Amino acid sequence: MTDLSAPNNRPADSRFSSGPCRKPPGWTLNALRNAELGRSHRSKDGRERLRRVIELTRDVLEIPNEYRIGIVPGSDTGAVEMAMWSLLGQRPVEVLAWDSFGNDWAADITNQLGIDANVRRADYGSLPDLSQCDFGSDIVFTWNGTTSGARLPNGDFIPYDRKGLTICDATSAVLAVDLPWNKLDVTTFSWQKVLGGEGAHGMLILSPRAVERLESYTPSWPMPKLFRLTSKGRINEGIFDGSTINTPSMLCVEDCIVALEWAQKIGGLDEMIWRADSNYATLNTFVESVDWLQHLVKVPEFRSNTSVCLVCNDAEIPATEMSQFAEEVVKRLEDFGVAFDIGAYRAAPPGLRIWCGGTVEKNDLEALFPWIEWAYYIERRKYLPI
Repeated sequence: MTDLSAPNNRPADSRFSSGPCRKPPGWTLNALRNAELGRSHRSKDGRERLRRVIELTRDVLEIPNEYRIGIVPGSDTGAVEMAMWSLLGQRPVEVLAWDSFGNDWAADITNQLGIDANVRRADYGSLPDLSQCDFGSDIVFTWNGTTSGARLPNGDFIPYDRKGLTICDATSAVLAVDLPWNKLDVTTFSWQKVLGGEGAHGMLILSPRAVERLESYTPSWPMPKLFRLTSKGRINEGIFDGSTINTPSMLCVEDCIVALEWAQKIGGLDEMIWRADSNYATLNTFVESVDWLQHLVKVPEFRSNTSVCLVCNDAEIPATEMSQFAEEVVKRLEDFGVAFDIGAYRAAPPGLRIWCGGTVEKNDLEALFPWIEWAYYIERRKYLPI
């Protein structure tokens, strides 16, 4: 690239953060005008809006009718912790960890719950050997490693006749992957990822097998109020009918409804998956067109179609300087207002992390690529041998 002048075309929306993620196209604050503000979430109208979230979630994600869907506090983290504290301890536990959050779940299970779990780890950009999983144990895993860009290719490794439960953190996979519900006993996600919703609220989806465990097993540790899914040995059905454990933000609830209705209107799950796949393919074409950028995830089938992690492979930039170089590229793009929050996760290898979920428009990605190339060559000059 000999011309180092800044590109002329800019993304119409420069928000490519991997969470909170971009709002649905056309979103405005006016979309929240029907929010039940200043009202009790336990009022008739408040409960109806909460039920609306549950109904839309079931419809758009194509969740079987026998699965229960609840709105819980603490975003996806709260939902995962609630599941682990409420369900683990009856059987041996295995944890699959290949990104920051998988390692967090492993740490909480071993250090906080005191369970001697078998943790199967892989480096950023890779997956553990799934063929070694013991499904006589409860298995805790992320579907899509948001901080590593590595995701499960499918659910084929999970048997139908498993003895243990599968507890899946699916927060950046929901609405970008066709999840095999009959192989997932607990599934969690948050509104602020693929839906582009607001934070602090999580979704907890339970299979009949998970409900059976809740009603037949009581953990040995004290249970915080926020994690209590049962009452007198029976599942608290109210949680799955709009009666949240604590007070939700009705503004956030309305925002989630707007996002789900948008997803439903454009074609539901199939369209959302297609949009993410199309965005990933567009980004991948750019990556393959340059010789200084590559995917952190080497195996194509393991690459996320939402949280896409890229690293620079320019041999002329010293490895010891790569972190600073990546930060400078990210800062330059942000200073020019063309890409916000696309730096790699703090614990991951230095590079870029670009969100390609369904709320991102393909045209914005295409407009971003010349800017990435421009910023790369501008910053690279500082590292060339004199």
